[in-house]
Order: sequence, then structure tokens, then C-alpha cells
Amino acid sequence: MNTSFTDNYDKAFLLDTMMGPNAMRITEELAGYLPITPGMRILDLGCGNGISSILLAQKYDVTVFAADLWISPTENAKRFASLGLDAKVYPFLVDATKDIPFAHEYFDMIISVDSYQYFGNNESMLPKLLPFLKKDGLIAIAVPGFNQDFPEGQLPLEVKPFWTPEWNFYSCDWWRALWEKESGITITALREMDSCKQAWDEWLQSPNPYAQSDIPMMQAGAGKYFNIIQMIGIKK
Repeated sequence: MNTSFTDNYDKAFLLDTMMGPNAMRITEELAGYLPITPGMRILDLGCGNGISSILLAQKYDVTVFAADLWISPTENAKRFASLGLDAKVYPFLVDATKDIPFAHEYFDMIISVDSYQYFGNNESMLPKLLPFLKKDGLIAIAVPGFNQDFPEGQLPLEVKPFWTPEWNFYSCDWWRALWEKESGITITALREMDSCKQAWDEWLQSPNPYAQSDIPMMQAGAGKYFNIIQMIGIKK
């Protein structure tokens, strides 16, 4: 059986750059459902330390605009240059809730991995992003969530001690209902991703303090309620 691009990547590099469940692995699965061709322009929105952008540039030979609010573009630029990607991946500081500094109808795709839940869990974000896509362009997200709906205040006992609303975890049905409110797209895919457990397991091996603090939660069994949700929409 062929191993994936992620399986063959420098594990120490990935563990050092992860900011949540392994974004390179999640991006690789997500990209497998997208018609990516060399030369495309892709906005990687909420790229973190850029491992999603690196996967896209190295595996698919596309040009990536790596935008994040929390990570310095200077830091990301050095990381991309160290991999010989300074002409393929361009780092930007972007707050998606404010002005987005790109031309309209500029991108073939907008991709967001483990970040859209923080700024896109509302009715205003999709209509804000769609102008930056070409006609028939795709927006594709992968977000951590719950594998079912839980009534308010009725979280599972394994989850409740660790829960904070800032997680912004929702179900597939919740995300579908949100995106169906936007008339400018057609949802083409909505599924639970296969890489959820492996991406989480790899994250827990990271020296990142947030990863280490997630270990008790997963040991308590909270992970059996988690999923990673893939959703893709095409601009009308």
C-alpha cells in the first residue's frame, strides 16, 4: 500500500509546527476531493504555521496565499523559504473578520483547515468570502466538531470537564444548515473525515503545550464524540 505525502514528511518538523490535529494530514485528505491542478491560485485562510500551505504547494504545484491572524508572516516566510517555497507560498497577516486584502475573483479555491470554526461560524462570512473566488471556484473547509448534536448543557460526561465554548465544535447538520442559508453557493460535499483519529493522535505527540494539555481530555474518552467535518461549496 502506498504511503501518503504526509506519512513521508519530516515528522519532527510536523510535530514542531502543528497547532492542532495534524493539519497536513487533514489537508491531504481534503485535497483528494478537490480538482486541484498545477498553477492554480489558492487562498489558505487561517494557515497557522503553514503546513497546509506547504502540502498544497509541494504536492500540487499551486501558488498559495497563506493567510493567518495569529502567526507572523515573517516567521512563515522564513519557514517557506527554508523549504525552497518562497516563490510558491506567499505569507500574509489577515483578520478574516475585517478587510480582506485581495482582489475580487482572484482565487480558484479558498481552503481553510482547523480555523474556519473561529471566524466562519456565522451567516456573514460566506458572503464576505465569495467575491474573492472566481465563478465556479470552490471553498473547502475542514473543521473539528462533534459527531452528533448535544442539547445546550447536556454534553457527555467525558467532554464536560474540558469544554469551553471557544472550541466552536458543531455537527455536520449544524454546518449544513448554516451554509444552506447562502444562496451564492451549492454544497457539493459534506462528510466526516477519515483522518480524524490519526490527526488527533499525531497532535498529542507534539511538544506544543496545548497538545500536552489535550492528553487528559482524550484519555478521558472525549475523542469518541469528536469528528473532523469536510465541507465543500461551489460558487454559482
